[in-house]
Amino acid sequence: MAADEVHVWEWPDALDALSAEPKDHRFLFENDEDVRLLGTSVRPGEVVATQTHRWPGILYVFSSSDFVRRDSAAGIVLEPETALSTSALAPHVLENVGDTEIRVLHFEVKR
Repeated sequence: MAADEVHVWEWPDALDALSAEPKDHRFLFENDEDVRLLGTSVRPGEVVATQTHRWPGILYVFSSSDFVRRDSAAGIVLEPETALSTSALAPHVLENVGDTEIRVLHFEVKR
């Protein structure tokens, strides 16, 4: 995307992770121009409601577990103490089917 292009998001604001699932997502930081930082925590047995992430970003995984993700990006792997890049995420649901809490920092790069 060129610097002068406007980012258009096709999903309603109500599906933004902070609005759709505030029990699992914590707001940590945001500035007007560049980034938003979220903390995500999904305990064993929890199902995260349908949500989106408007911007691409970087995930830093503190801890992971077996999980089922229901969307077009199913099959993603979250290895503890690793980082991975993501595109903006269309509506998805995640269920922690393992025995360990999933804990992730999500650095969203606002474009």
